[in-house]
Amino acid sequence: MKSLYLLFMGLLLAACSTKENKTDMSASSGWSIYPPLHTLVDTLTNQNGLKVTIMPYGGKAVSLWVPDRNGNMADIVLGYDSATQYITGNPYFGALIGRYGNRIGKGQFSLDGKTYQLATNNGANALHGGPGGFHNVMWSVERATSNSIVLTYTSSDGEEGYPGTLQVKVVYTLTDNNELTIDYEATTDKATVVNLTHHSFFNLAGEGAGDILDHELQINADRFTPVDEGLIPTGELKPVAGTPFDFSKPTAIGMRINDDDVQLQYGKGYDHNWVLNRKGDGLELAAVVTEPASGRVMEVWTTEPGLQFYSGNFLDGSDEGKDRKKYPLRSAFCLEAQHFPDSPNKPEFPSTTLKPGEVYKQKTVYKFLTR
Repeated sequence: MKSLYLLFMGLLLAACSTKENKTDMSASSGWSIYPPLHTLVDTLTNQNGLKVTIMPYGGKAVSLWVPDRNGNMADIVLGYDSATQYITGNPYFGALIGRYGNRIGKGQFSLDGKTYQLATNNGANALHGGPGGFHNVMWSVERATSNSIVLTYTSSDGEEGYPGTLQVKVVYTLTDNNELTIDYEATTDKATVVNLTHHSFFNLAGEGAGDILDHELQINADRFTPVDEGLIPTGELKPVAGTPFDFSKPTAIGMRINDDDVQLQYGKGYDHNWVLNRKGDGLELAAVVTEPASGRVMEVWTTEPGLQFYSGNFLDGSDEGKDRKKYPLRSAFCLEAQHFPDSPNKPEFPSTTLKPGEVYKQKTVYKFLTR
């Protein structure tokens, strides 16, 4: 039934434009016009001209326009011109991720003495909530204003193998301080595991503008979680000092990405969780990314204990994105604020268990500046 539903949504949403004017597609684009996506998405704006367009399918950020140091605007997130491509293409472009962002080893975990088998979609492991995760469902728009949108979704007991009926609310807000804030909240009627995050693929030079290897990255973390060949954490919290994973100072992403390091070999680049240096439970700076040519800067602030940095290692040019641009290897990066991968099977990691009567809350902010 889900595949038929998605097919229907693809036909319904076909031929969208992700340009600043979202009213139509050009006749030369090759996509049939029925109906344009602008009838179903919401574009948030602020007084400085920033714009972010949110689609209820997957809660996805379809476009994000920010200025460079000269005030020139560019869309800095990868995506598509046709809504059907969001169904047939990369499922994670701009998406909300859940119930469990990142990987759970062998798609299994035990909770309160019971073992649960999840849908597996990454070899033997479960990734990003499974094939029918939150990136692949229709969220309800509870409320939308000029600068904010509230999305809700009810995940039923047993969906993708997870226990408990989970009520989820996510609020996107674009502030006049050039911040895209994402507030997450969830409750359950049965003990479960929850790890929500956002999965935009960023290129601060502009989507489709080449690789991100010259972007300079700084991560506020002294340790990371090494992984095995399946990218499941071993349980070790390893110091970054003296390794290619040391981004404690601004460092070009490409500087050490091809070093002879087994962890880089496992991930085909960076696809790892950093253990953030935290002082408390509040919002703290996790990372800063600078694109030298444009002067665009993105700060990541979060309440979460971890940050997954992914350097676009599995992009291969087969995705035909906006304006039919190809997205080749390492043409975008992701910074996903979250709890650690495989936490349900690692009691030494911060817990991702949510019980009835508790409220899951998470806040992440992407703030944009120029230099």
